[in-house]
Amino acid sequence: MANNVRVRYAPSPTGHLHIGNARTALFNYLYAKHLGGSFIIRTEDTDDKRNVEGGEESQLMYLKWLGIKWDEGADIGGDYGPYRQTERLDIYQKYVDDLLERGLAYKCYMTEEELEKEREEQRANGQVPKYSGAHRDLTEEQIKQFEAEGRKPSIRFRVPANKTYTFQDIVRDKITFESSDFGDWVMVKKNGIPTYNFAVAIDDHSMEISHVLRGEEHISNTPKQMMIFDAFGWQAPQYGHMTLILNENRKKLSKRDEHILQFIEQYKNLGYIPEALFNFIALLGWSPVGEEEIFTQEQFIEMFDPDRLSTSPAIFDPAKLKWMNNQYIKQASLDEVVELSLPHLIKAGRLPEEMDEKQKAWAVDLIRLYHEQLSYGAEIVELTELFFKETIEYGEDAMAVLKEEQVPEVMETFLAKFDEIEELSPEEIKASIKATQKETKQKGKKLFMPIRVATTGQVHGPELPNAIFLLGKDVVKARLNHVLELIK
Repeated sequence: MANNVRVRYAPSPTGHLHIGNARTALFNYLYAKHLGGSFIIRTEDTDDKRNVEGGEESQLMYLKWLGIKWDEGADIGGDYGPYRQTERLDIYQKYVDDLLERGLAYKCYMTEEELEKEREEQRANGQVPKYSGAHRDLTEEQIKQFEAEGRKPSIRFRVPANKTYTFQDIVRDKITFESSDFGDWVMVKKNGIPTYNFAVAIDDHSMEISHVLRGEEHISNTPKQMMIFDAFGWQAPQYGHMTLILNENRKKLSKRDEHILQFIEQYKNLGYIPEALFNFIALLGWSPVGEEEIFTQEQFIEMFDPDRLSTSPAIFDPAKLKWMNNQYIKQASLDEVVELSLPHLIKAGRLPEEMDEKQKAWAVDLIRLYHEQLSYGAEIVELTELFFKETIEYGEDAMAVLKEEQVPEVMETFLAKFDEIEELSPEEIKASIKATQKETKQKGKKLFMPIRVATTGQVHGPELPNAIFLLGKDVVKARLNHVLELIK
């Protein structure tokens, strides 16, 4: 095996890019780049029943969107291809023939019904179900009989007896398995397609993969892959198994957790910034030195240390992701935030697809108003709702403000001052509020809060003169008059 670092992310084209898979890709990418190695994408597409059309393209597209680049893969080629398992079947066959010839693998003709019956009997006897080895040593006569019956064989690896498999896990230190824990396992299915553990071992060797970082659900697969490496006298890669990602209730992240969006596509569609999502995912099961949490990709590459991969499960905190994305939005230019947000206002029917210069300028000013507050692009629809309502329903908090004794005077005075404005601008609105303060002798919350509540329906919100300016003279006057009728 070559001394240089070569790692791989091996997606199956069975659907969209999941947060957990994205983390695996990201950690492998950071590990390779930190050590000046190569990051390979290898498509594991042998499970044709689960593959979906466009699945591979979707996975690659969203990896690119996250900012992950690879050095070799089906889309860009490389010296170790092909990079799709379905294009490597002839390679696998060569090694299958070798193992059969050496007696390290054999054909098994048991039907699924026979196998299930065997498993049921084992469970009934309190045993952990595993293949009994019933077809381990078939005679030529038995083989001919099964083939005459039309049975299609699978090919099983002959698990060595009394052998211990130990590997030094990058994350978890030493892990040990006994060969007696395993029955002879299927290397090649009845349809001639190799199974995951066989194909992966062959691919990792032939692509000179030096390190394998993957989820902890693969720990039990590792000894099976080591068996293949041993059978051919190859050196196995160094394995590292990352901990689970849990939800806030410390339960394994499940697709049933509907309050947690779990696919990268969903975050892109909601208007999240890819660099923010990269940053957030990089901290799911890995921690830097110090208290800082916001880093560029270049900083992550420079400081990525596999020794800091966590041995405790990672907690997926949606609130923290929103906070982190907000930090990135604050640093983004207004043009970038408009690009992120405007499509959502159009999609919600708040703005037309085709806008003249005046409409576009208004939309930009509206988004500018929430630049600092915005957590993700789609949130602009909810935040700006007050600008698209004909009438406002005043909630309990709002009504508590409007019932204060000074409010009628403040409302009437402000309405009069506001009506005198000839050319509406934030500066003129600010001046009319100042004039109201001077005339009514009200100031602070006693002055600003009633005006805010009457015009926006909210007790908190963006800078008041700017909000009133964007609402427009007619809307503001109508709301002030409505409030005066309401409180008299």
